[in-house]
Amino acid sequence: MSYVPSLKKVYIEQVVPELVKTRGYKNAHQVPKIVKINLNSGIDAEADKNQIADVARDMALIAGQKPILNKARKAIANFKLKPNQVVGCSVTLRGPAMWEFLYRLLAVALPSIRDFRGVGSKLDGQGNYNLGITDHTIFPEISVENVKKHIGLDITIVTTAETDDEGRELLKLLGMPFRRIEVVPVKPTDPHKPAVPAVA
Repeated sequence: MSYVPSLKKVYIEQVVPELVKTRGYKNAHQVPKIVKINLNSGIDAEADKNQIADVARDMALIAGQKPILNKARKAIANFKLKPNQVVGCSVTLRGPAMWEFLYRLLAVALPSIRDFRGVGSKLDGQGNYNLGITDHTIFPEISVENVKKHIGLDITIVTTAETDDEGRELLKLLGMPFRRIEVVPVKPTDPHKPAVPAVA
């Protein structure tokens, strides 16, 4: 029997039936799913080989697979870039590795952020979600003692959802801690009360 990640079990056993019920899909194949997760981290143009190696090492620990070093195609003087210079580090996760990373992100990494109040609920207009992480040490795989410089991460969760609402509901049911938007009630104005003149 093949291994099934715990979060994928949640998707199959709980999320799919719930979306079929609330969205009125005719069958489970219409239910949106997560296709892949992209992780990307920029690297300073002035970074030395040791710093680049540290970023690649930490990305590998977080993702669970070896990252790709992205290089500049041409020189850009304003950014001090030379051709073939390393400018970033990226990983694309699919299958079990994708589910395992998403579980660690939702259950461990995000809740460990100090004064965490949730993440933004805006998607990209095509059902995909982008999340920025400013400090990679929130991931349990990273040992703070070995970190010389904190790095940021851009995380893109690509789904088959056709609308942002579908994608948002999918992620919410999987456990994405979207920030609650508090609606402040507007007090109705009293038509019998004279208006206060503006002070010049």
